[in-house]
Amino acid sequence: MEGGGGGGGGKNGKEREEEQDQDGMSVHSPCKPPPPSSSAASSLSKEQLQVELELRLLEALGIYPPVKLRGMHRHFVLFCLMEFLRRSFGRQFSSDEVLQLMDRFYNIEMLKPDDEEAEILNHEEEFSLPESYFDKEE
Repeated sequence: MEGGGGGGGGKNGKEREEEQDQDGMSVHSPCKPPPPSSSAASSLSKEQLQVELELRLLEALGIYPPVKLRGMHRHFVLFCLMEFLRRSFGRQFSSDEVLQLMDRFYNIEMLKPDDEEAEILNHEEEFSLPESYFDKEE
C-alpha cells in the first residue's frame, strides 16, 4: 500500500480548499447576497410588516384567547383584538381584517356559533323572585 491511505480520497487539505475556491463557496470567504433592488426592499419591508402584524396578533391572543370567540363574549373579544392592534400600529383594523389574520393560525369556521349554541344563547326564561323573599322584608 503506497501513498499512505489516511482517508480523504488521497487529497490533502490544500487541494480540497482549492476545489472549494473554484466553486466560489469557500468557508473562508463569506457569501454575499446581491445588493437589494428597490422592489426587493419594498417586498422585504412588506414581509417584515406582515410578520410584525402576525406577532402582535399572537401576543394579543395570549391576552384574549381565541376560544372565547366562540362564546357569548365573542364580539367583545374581537373588539379587544382590534383595539390591541390599533394601539400597536397606530391605525384602525376592521373585524374582517382581524378574522382574516386569525384564519392563518386557526380554523375560523370552528369558532362560528352553530345553531344549537345560538338557540341556547337566545333562550329566555321567565324569572321571578320567590314569595318568601318578599315576606322577609316586611
